[in-house]
Amino acid sequence: MEIEGASVTAAMVTVQFLEVGGDTLMKSATKDGMSSFIFTVYSNLFALCVLLPTTLFYHRKRPPPPISTSIFCRIFLLSCFQASVQILTNTGIRYSSPTLASAMVDLVPAFTFIFALISRMEILNLKQHSSQAKVIGTMICIAGALTVTLYKGIPLISNAFPNIEMGARGINIAGKSDWIVGAILLAAASFCLSILHIVQTWIMKEYPEELVVTTICCIFVVILSSIVALISEGISKAWILRLNKEFVSLCYSAIFLVSTRSVVTIWACRKKGPIYVAIFKPLRVVAALGMGVIFLGDNLYLGSMIGAAIIIIGFYGVMWAQAQEKHIKSENNILSSSSTALLSDKRMDI
Repeated sequence: MEIEGASVTAAMVTVQFLEVGGDTLMKSATKDGMSSFIFTVYSNLFALCVLLPTTLFYHRKRPPPPISTSIFCRIFLLSCFQASVQILTNTGIRYSSPTLASAMVDLVPAFTFIFALISRMEILNLKQHSSQAKVIGTMICIAGALTVTLYKGIPLISNAFPNIEMGARGINIAGKSDWIVGAILLAAASFCLSILHIVQTWIMKEYPEELVVTTICCIFVVILSSIVALISEGISKAWILRLNKEFVSLCYSAIFLVSTRSVVTIWACRKKGPIYVAIFKPLRVVAALGMGVIFLGDNLYLGSMIGAAIIIIGFYGVMWAQAQEKHIKSENNILSSSSTALLSDKRMDI
């Protein structure tokens, strides 16, 4: 069980780095003139070309269980939120930057925590140390992410690596009004992403087939995003795909984000729940910081180091809380089994 927990953690950390790289490449593609709506359509269409044969191959010997009407409706609901998150995120990054996207996603743990309590997927007992640690750890993660975003401090490393240009960053890339629009869209994407994690967990409780759910969801997202793109762009030359940075960005997004990220995230929701998945989002700021220093030649500031340290402390706090709750649950199951066995023995004696 410990190995399984470590594998989920490693997978979720990897996803955060993949997302930062995808945001940077997407910004580069839209900067060259590609529509963010059309980017969403093509990335999901390419992802479907990966997901569909993979799902068919995986279930070639063991067919998946039939999908009930209730599960099908949930998957469609999931698709609506998935399409909303992708469209809002891609458009928000187009108006602002990957850096702001990494900052805004820090709202996800707080939103998810609230929705998990409302939907009763999470039970909060403030008398227990594990619940206290979970709340405090979540707040610390958000505080650390805000520290990285808002506080610079003195520079520790300046131009330590050559500047490898991968796309524009920073607040100067757009006008002030565009930056505000981008921030609003990215905040809305974080809100939708929080609900998405709740819906994913809701589906997985009754239909634990990640590949099937992700593939069907991808089909719906292609249809929904195509409708939005046609309304926004119409039939124009904007749909013509050029074999340059646009194609590279689309392939990366299709393979590592729409396909890999979606499957890993829904799998983690099944294994650990929505809050566990959401708490990894602040690590995206740390990933953006490291990749910015290495690939974009950004300066490393004291505030960034302090914020990263705070995020790690909060992250470990939540991980400890999760482990404690799991331990308490295991002990309760053992006690319950022992009590049942004792009652059975007494009945036999009688």
